[in-house]
Amino acid sequence: MHKGKGMKFVGDSRVTDPSSRPKKTPKDYSEYPGKTEAFWPDFLLKEWLVGAVFLVGYLVLTVAHPSPLERPADPADTGYIPVPDWYFLFLYQLLKYEFASGPFNVIGAIIMPGLAFGALLLVPFLDTSKERSPFKRPLPTGFMLLALASMIYLTWESVVNHDWEAAAEYGKIKEEVSVEFDETSEGYELYQASSCIGCHGNAFEGGLGKPLIGLDYTADEIVNIAHEGLGGMPGGTYTGTEEELHKLAEFITTLQPAE
Repeated sequence: MHKGKGMKFVGDSRVTDPSSRPKKTPKDYSEYPGKTEAFWPDFLLKEWLVGAVFLVGYLVLTVAHPSPLERPADPADTGYIPVPDWYFLFLYQLLKYEFASGPFNVIGAIIMPGLAFGALLLVPFLDTSKERSPFKRPLPTGFMLLALASMIYLTWESVVNHDWEAAAEYGKIKEEVSVEFDETSEGYELYQASSCIGCHGNAFEGGLGKPLIGLDYTADEIVNIAHEGLGGMPGGTYTGTEEELHKLAEFITTLQPAE
């Protein structure tokens, strides 16, 4: 290297000054001066970033709080009360009211939700104002607030009125205990005709009530429990005769776990 000679920097004409780049704004921005931005990529990039944050949040929630597993569904078991996912609880609660259930089930299941969602779909066509302030658009704002308030109220009512502890106990996965019994016997026919089967299961496996297999009670004690109740089991629910109740109690004492 010769003395007096130093390094030289060569500029690249392909690299431009960011301040000299043209802004990607629509040609017509007179409607909202200073508030308009290019749809691609500026607006979509913001939407994707917000969507990614929510997606990551949902993934974290699903990992931290996985869906609970319950025992296998039994179509013959009428004691279990199924509940839909939380975002359908407001419709589930609506079907509990007299004007939307029973013979009027079509009104609660189809007509009322159809009118509500149809009104929300028609709002953009009924209100064509270019105002962005919600106070200057009373029609769509009113519809949205009414729909939101209705959904929150019905969802809250559904959550408050449901017995979640009993449902969790009923759906708990339990060790299956089988029992051999004669399905043609008089005792089992009396059991099927009684209200006991709704709580204690089709095969005495239990549900809302305790399992009836291997009980450490005599027939007289079982009759007494049927009359007076025990724990969470109410008394006086058996509607048959006293003789039939004694036959049913004798049958229950014979239920022992299969080897």
